[in-house]
Formats: sequence, structure tokens, C-alpha cells
Amino acid sequence: MRKIYVVAGLCLALLLGSTAAFAQNLSAFERNVTEHTLANGMKFIIVERDVAPVATFMTFVHAGGVDEPIGLSGVAHIFEHMAFKGTSRIGTNNIEAERLLIPEIDATYSQWIRERRSPRPNQARMDSLWTRFQELEEQAKEYVVSNEFSQIIDRAGGVGLNAGTGMDFTIYFYSLPQNKAELWFSLEAERFKDPVMREFYVEKEVITEERRQVVESNPIRRFLEEFTAVAFTALPYRDALIGWPSDIESVTIASALEFYERFYVPSNMFVVIVGDVDAAEMIEFAELYFNDMPGEGVEPPIMMVEEPRQRGERRFTIEDTTQPMLAIGYKTVSASHPDALALDVLAGVLFEGRTSRMNRSLVDEQELALAALSLSGFPGDKHTTLFGALALPNQDVSLEDLEAAIHAEFDRLKTELVSEEELQRVITVRRANLLRQLGNNNGIANLIAFTQGKTGDWRTIFTDLDRMMELTPEDLQRVANIYFDHSQRTVGYVVNKSE
Repeated sequence: MRKIYVVAGLCLALLLGSTAAFAQNLSAFERNVTEHTLANGMKFIIVERDVAPVATFMTFVHAGGVDEPIGLSGVAHIFEHMAFKGTSRIGTNNIEAERLLIPEIDATYSQWIRERRSPRPNQARMDSLWTRFQELEEQAKEYVVSNEFSQIIDRAGGVGLNAGTGMDFTIYFYSLPQNKAELWFSLEAERFKDPVMREFYVEKEVITEERRQVVESNPIRRFLEEFTAVAFTALPYRDALIGWPSDIESVTIASALEFYERFYVPSNMFVVIVGDVDAAEMIEFAELYFNDMPGEGVEPPIMMVEEPRQRGERRFTIEDTTQPMLAIGYKTVSASHPDALALDVLAGVLFEGRTSRMNRSLVDEQELALAALSLSGFPGDKHTTLFGALALPNQDVSLEDLEAAIHAEFDRLKTELVSEEELQRVITVRRANLLRQLGNNNGIANLIAFTQGKTGDWRTIFTDLDRMMELTPEDLQRVANIYFDHSQRTVGYVVNKSE
């Protein structure tokens, strides 16, 4: 029962909260954490928590939209889908036949897309290639055992099987009964050591439809896609996470595998395990199943691109049939920068809760906006990022008036100190959020994985709270003056066509 009391004590300290208490409880929490790095560079972070006989497993890959080559936007997301399609052993009734067909399918499609994109495409050749491609796809279907990977997990009592791709990462996660831990190691290692790109082009159609539903049919997502394309000059944050339509169409199995071979290497991945497990046993399984993962000694590409300083404010206007919208974003710094914490607190002061400045001023008092939402750390924060607002005006309120009111709130931070009451409110909310996440395996796994992924050290979960409690109103004013520079902002309007 000791481990339950450690977490409970930690949560109580977070509520009562002194800086010393946070440091002490980091030390207490660390007693339940074991870190182990394999010879190939793959790291495992294991948190023993015997509250219930279950465990959550999360694989974090330092590969997302920002890492995609030009012309291959969306390939990180496509490979995420492929990771559920099985291996040479899972998801097939005849791997030998599949291994003969898949390269031919890809070669035929590659010829078709090359002809289609040529300056003077030959329609007859395109038709012939497409017919052959469809014939091969039909043959391949005969060998597919659909959803076998997920069915194995379901039969073992697994829950929450899912994955997600962001601009800076890809994660894979689910929970299993504690006595099925070895099954997770076996399945997870197999799908990343031996991916078979079956149903690749079928899945691309699914992703194309997903883009239609999630982006093209969603006015806010359409707007934000345009917004990042204007805001960023060099960083691939400017590209669509789900992929531009032409890129989704043109990506091939060969190009997806090349992305996998560059980024899905042991030194670029880590695993978080939280639950009723024995750390020594987890390390034995890790050594057994992951130590021979391909890519040992391979260092993934490092992002060399740096976003240049803007030469002045950028503005654009979109006409749409939706309601008007406004987005404002200032260029700021990555999550690992020393000023990132103060900016995060400013996001809380401006946007979080009914008493936040933007809500109180724009929604309640002036009645200019239906809502004003934070764009802090958008669209990713591993590199230069954006800090800003997305706002929806009330009826008969001009976007110009709403924009002026938002700028006033940003500029006010430069000349007037944030009150101690506002600062403490944000700190209290942060502590409460941490408390909530520390209450279950999934929350702890998420906290550790994303903190480790962003900062390189999961302990900043606790040390950032220490630093946050030391922040002063003068610290917040300093970063406001540095980063809320008018020349470094992007402003976007959506105006209704009927107007």
C-alpha cells in the first residue's frame, strides 16, 4: 500500500503547496520510477502504481508533422495508421503472396501518379496503369485479415487502443491487465520492427475522407490551416498536419517506409509504463523484445531550420460562408526555453476560466465576442511557436473593433503588472490540473510522456511548479514586452461572403 500513500501525499502537497513540498514530493515520486535505456538507445520509464491490477503503455516517437519532407505533408499521420495494419505474422493469411504483390502495387501507383503529374500526361497510359493498380489491389484483399492486431488486444482485455499524430510527435497507447504486460511488449515490438504496409492505398482514401470531415467541413480548422501557412515562413509548422490533398494523393509506400526508417529508430523513441507492474520484469521484457530493434546507432535527422524574424506584421483576409472569425498570433519560443513557463502563465491570465481577462473583458463586459480562445503553443512548441487568440465576434460587432480590444489586452500586460491574485489563480489551476492527472494511470503516462518529449526530462512536471511559484508580476511583464511585439504578429480575418 506504500505507493498509494506516496501519490496521495503528493496530491495533498500540491493542494497545500509550498516550493519545498514540491521538491520533497518529486523525491518521493521518484522512488516509484525506474528508468532504463537499452544498448540501442531506446528508453523506458516505468512507474510502479499498485492501485489496480492494470497498466497503461505509451510509446512516444519524436516524429510529427514538423519532420516531414517537402511534398510529403501528412506522411507521419499515414504511417501512424499503418502501425495498426499488422505485421508479417499478424493481419495476413498468406504473407508470401502479399510480399510479392505490395511492391508491384506501389510501383504501379508510382508510375500512375508520375504520369498524372507530368506536364503533358498521357491519358491512355494513365487509364492502363490505373486499371492494373485496381486489379492488384483486389488481389491483395484476399490475403488481408482485417483488424487482427486490435482483436488480439481486445481478447486480452485491452482498452483504449489508439494513437495520435501532432506537429512534434506521434504516440501509441492502450491499457492491459497487469498479467498481460508481456503481450504488449511482444505486439509493440513486432509492429515497429516489422511493419507491413498492407491496405496502404485503402487507408489513404480513409485519410482523404478524414481530411474532408475534420478540416474541409470545419470552418475553424480551415481557417487555422490558412493561418499557420501565413504565419510561418521556414518551419514546416506552416504545412497541414493531416496533409495537403495533393501530398496525400502522391505519397507512396516507398516514401512512407523511408520516413519510418529515418525516424522510427530506438534513439528517437521512448516508452512510458504506469501501473501494477514490476520494474525489473518490465526491463527483462524490454531487453528481450526491443534490444534487436533495427536502427541501433542511427541518429534521426535534426531540425536545422530556424524560423527567421518577421520583417513586419502579416495580415490576410478570407471570404467564407461561415460566421466571421479573427486569429492573432505572436511568434514566441519553444517549450524548452526558459521564458516558456512565464508565457504559459500569461495564457492562463488571459484565457483560462470565466474570470480570465479576455473572457471578462471581451465576452462579459464589452460583449464583443462569443468566445476568445488561446492559441498558446500553436501549432506545436518544439520549435518557435505562436501565442495568440482565436475569437468569434458577437452579431453586429466588427472584426476591427474586436481586434482592437484584443490588442489592448496584450498591450496592457506591457504597462500594468498582473495582480498577485491573478497569478495565484493560475498557479492554483495548474496544481489542480496536475492533481487530477496524477489520479490515474493514463493521466500519469500522459504527463510523463509529453513532458519528457518536450523538455527531455519528465521531472520538469514538478520543477516547473517550483519555478512557477517563484514567478513575479515583473517576470510576466518582462516576457510580455519581449514577445508581444507588433511586428512579430500575424492577424487573420474570416469575413462572411454575404457581407
